[in-house]
Amino acid sequence: MDDHEKLSALHRHWDASDAGEFEAEHEIYREDAVLDYPQSAERIHGRRNIQESRFLQPNKKHFAVRRILGGGDLWITEFVLTYDGIPSYAVSIMEFHEGRVAHETQYFGDRFDPSPSRAHLVVRSD
Repeated sequence: MDDHEKLSALHRHWDASDAGEFEAEHEIYREDAVLDYPQSAERIHGRRNIQESRFLQPNKKHFAVRRILGGGDLWITEFVLTYDGIPSYAVSIMEFHEGRVAHETQYFGDRFDPSPSRAHLVVRSD
């Protein structure tokens, strides 16, 4: 799988994630994939377990991809994940092996106001 095919697979993954198409969303993962959420100290083993963990979430979700960067076997997606109307800023790091994602790590951050000490230097990107 070349970089163009991986990028296309990533777009299909995030589009399916936003549409709630759980089968299509998880086609990108190897059967033995691992998903890490470092902030909650969770590690999920296996594509079916990853899929089930997301299916069981009761929240209404919306995914808005801001950008996808990568090449070879390492790809990074920056996106906004909105749960029940509340945005969380996220980064997904995906490692491919033999054309599918073998390992993904996701980091989440909530929005915060700029520090008053640098407020005069920033341009808001709302």
